Amino acid sequence: MQQSLTVLMTGLIDYAGLFPPAALDMAQSVANFSSYRRSEYAWMLGRFILPLAKLPEFELAAADKLDAASPWRLSVLPGTDLHSDLETIAHFNEKFDQRALIDTIEVRASVTAEIERSMSHLHPDLTPYFEIPIADDPSDLIRVIGEKGGRAKVRTGSTIVDGFPSSSDLARFIRICADEDVPFKATAGLHHPLRSINKLTYEPESPAAMMHGFLNVFIAAAFAQTGMNTEKLTQLLDEESPDAFQFDRDSIIWRDEMVVKGHLRNMRNLFAISFGSCSFEEPLDDLRKIGLF
Repeated sequence: MQQSLTVLMTGLIDYAGLFPPAALDMAQSVANFSSYRRSEYAWMLGRFILPLAKLPEFELAAADKLDAASPWRLSVLPGTDLHSDLETIAHFNEKFDQRALIDTIEVRASVTAEIERSMSHLHPDLTPYFEIPIADDPSDLIRVIGEKGGRAKVRTGSTIVDGFPSSSDLARFIRICADEDVPFKATAGLHHPLRSINKLTYEPESPAAMMHGFLNVFIAAAFAQTGMNTEKLTQLLDEESPDAFQFDRDSIIWRDEMVVKGHLRNMRNLFAISFGSCSFEEPLDDLRKIGLF
């Protein structure tokens, strides 16, 4: 694998095996994550994602797998009582004493007041992501997230055909995040490296739809930081040809545009952080299919 692609992929995939379409039970999800952490591809793995309501199940399933020498990092989706949930998080972190650490929380917000209210309760040791709608201009939401020191989260897919944002809406979201210097993560629908038509679930009769590619999204994020406009970012998100991309030791090239490895590293560390996927293996398998692995 070329070094530029290694930089792009390091810690990129948050594991969300509990969520559709995989919808695994806790025992299997925990076993999978534990296995992935010991695999040769562990360097691509990010956090384990779970609803906070399932924390007791996690404690039982993971008790014999946790090790303070290599703590598990967790990201949780809270319920409706944020104050109570924050107490639960603090108790968990104290109980597991670095064997496992909840350091990230993912909150839904559709208006700026929800962001402001949530941020007023959060402890600075907890990194907040706010999942926001992007069908309408999300400028105000992203601006407030940035002002309050939060991060944005965008839903890039679904298990239904109508659940995918348009490339232009996604490009606008990335462009605004770059303009406001707001880090973001993505969730759902990014199992495949490049934009392509795929089945929406693992069921034999599953419908298919055009899905965004994780390489498209994160390479677009890198170019957004260099000033690429929304129209061209949309074209990049729509790119379906593997031949349009070139991965070298020191750069990634898309058609006639280039971004260097140092900028990619900075982008991944500070701007486009990760994406949640219910499969860790499917993205790797698809990288092999297009000859990048």
